[in-house]
Amino acid sequence: MDPALILTVLFITGLIVEAMTGAIAAGEHQMDLFGVLVVANVTAFGGGVIRDVILGRAPMLFIAKPDLLLFTSMAALVMVLTARYFNRLRWFFLGLDALGLITFTIIGATRALEMGYGIAVASLTGISTGVFGGILRDILCNRIPLAFQKELYASVSISAVWLYLLLTEGGVGDTVAVPLTLLFGFSFRMLAIRFDWHIPKFVYHINTLDE
Repeated sequence: MDPALILTVLFITGLIVEAMTGAIAAGEHQMDLFGVLVVANVTAFGGGVIRDVILGRAPMLFIAKPDLLLFTSMAALVMVLTARYFNRLRWFFLGLDALGLITFTIIGATRALEMGYGIAVASLTGISTGVFGGILRDILCNRIPLAFQKELYASVSISAVWLYLLLTEGGVGDTVAVPLTLLFGFSFRMLAIRFDWHIPKFVYHINTLDE
């Protein structure tokens, strides 16, 4: 199957899933429907916006293809109506989210390469596209982003983009590089969730002296 087609299908799926996770986060903070739609769409498109700002690329995706906003908004509203079943489908959504993370990461890297940038910038835009939607979601919900404190999320994106760039720079075509990166990133993310893998945390306590 054409890797471009695979990425397109997974990209649309990823946008929808990210919008739904954004809606859940908004619901946890008891936002109204406007808040739900804002958080959902920021989660879905935020990483791409950051990427396009870095690359000076215009128009941004949701402006060039406003119909995608309809899909993500509808997905958010569907989640509002079906949130009671979310826990039953938790692993299903986590799996789709993992695929979305790797898909966004690969697409972010390829956008930089297509514009003639090197692997350093491609790494940056790949990671930004993959993780910044979730970071912006958590900021809007007034909480420390999960990517900074609890889960192997950004680390998965970093590992995936490096693997993808190593493969492509080594002469491996997208027909092989894309599926391998998707398989690696998906497996890494799901194993990290299953076994609660995380990188070391920096903990600092201020010592106060009694006067």
